[in-house]
Amino acid sequence: QRQLVESGGGLVQPGGSLRLSCTAPRFSLDYYTVGWFRQAPGKEREGVSCISRRDGNTYYADSVKGRFTISRDNASNTVDLQMNSLRPEDAAGYYCAAEFLGRNTCPQESAASWGQGTQVTVSS
Repeated sequence: QRQLVESGGGLVQPGGSLRLSCTAPRFSLDYYTVGWFRQAPGKEREGVSCISRRDGNTYYADSVKGRFTISRDNASNTVDLQMNSLRPEDAAGYYCAAEFLGRNTCPQESAASWGQGTQVTVSS
C-alpha cells in the first residue's frame, strides 16, 4: 500500500497557527486527490479539507473555513494544511489520505491510502 507521511503537529495555544505537511516518499502525489481528516477521542473522523488532482478545486469543512488553507506543491511532492486561529475544538489526530486518480475534490476514504497521523493539541 502506498505510504503517506504527515508532519507538523504539536502543541499550540488558542489563536495560534500550525502548518501540517503530507508527503509521499515513494510516489508522486500529482495523480492523487488528497484530503486532510481529523479524529478526536470519542468522535467520528471528519473531513477537514481536500484538494483535487486535476483542477486544484478545494473543499473546507464549515468549521475551518476562513482559518485553514490547503495547498499542493508538486515540486516538493507535498500537500500542506495551514491552520490559523486554532481553537481547542481543533485538537485531534490529523490524517492525510490520497486517492489515485480520484474524480472528486475529496478522496473516497475507502479507496485512499492513509498516513499514520500527526497530533494537534490546542491548549493554554
